[in-house]
Amino acid sequence: MVKKLFPDDIVILTELFNVGQDWEVPIPGFFIIAPLRKVRSISEFTDEEATEFTNILRKLRKGMRDVLKIEDVYLFENEDTMHNFHFWVFPRYMWMEKFGRGIESVRPIMEYAKKNMVKENDMKDLKESVKKMAAYMKGL
Repeated sequence: MVKKLFPDDIVILTELFNVGQDWEVPIPGFFIIAPLRKVRSISEFTDEEATEFTNILRKLRKGMRDVLKIEDVYLFENEDTMHNFHFWVFPRYMWMEKFGRGIESVRPIMEYAKKNMVKENDMKDLKESVKKMAAYMKGL
């Protein structure tokens, strides 16, 4: 069973999608976009879902840059998982440089965050980033 470090923090919930802070890895701005309908792949999206997904991703990314000052992100979707479709929007911060760049750096960064970023002030920063992004995404 996956350890849930904090309750689900929702950035936005629409009729088709849920965007929230990843609840396993305490990195502010590590957001998960998931359709409410159970699908395995983006190829299974309806036209309406595809349009809304694109609009959510674009606005979320703009907010991450403008509100959270996150300049770079990695975008991930894998279809060989036991979970339904979900899309990672993984932020890059300066402190992550010591782990390198590219996809191979993500797992060590996540492990580091789970072990070292669970202090009260870290959780406060994380919740504040969700609050700011929720306000930004309101009215999508």
